[in-house]
Amino acid sequence: MAAKKKASRKKSSNRKYGEAASRSVESALHREKKGTLKSGRGGKGGTVKSRKQAIAIGLSEARKKGAKVPRKKKAA
Repeated sequence: MAAKKKASRKKSSNRKYGEAASRSVESALHREKKGTLKSGRGGKGGTVKSRKQAIAIGLSEARKKGAKVPRKKKAA
């Protein structure tokens, strides 16, 4: 029997989000859970209640820092 050799090729990554983006979202979720995450500008924004909103804020912060995050979908 012939032994098969495994190709040691690196698999191409199909990740949509980078590692920095996931850290930013994780941080935003922690702040939301604590009750310190605010939405909007300055003192006008209220505290974030929903998990979806916290994730959106985390991705937005990651985008501003230059992390690998896809562009926002435009309204058709």
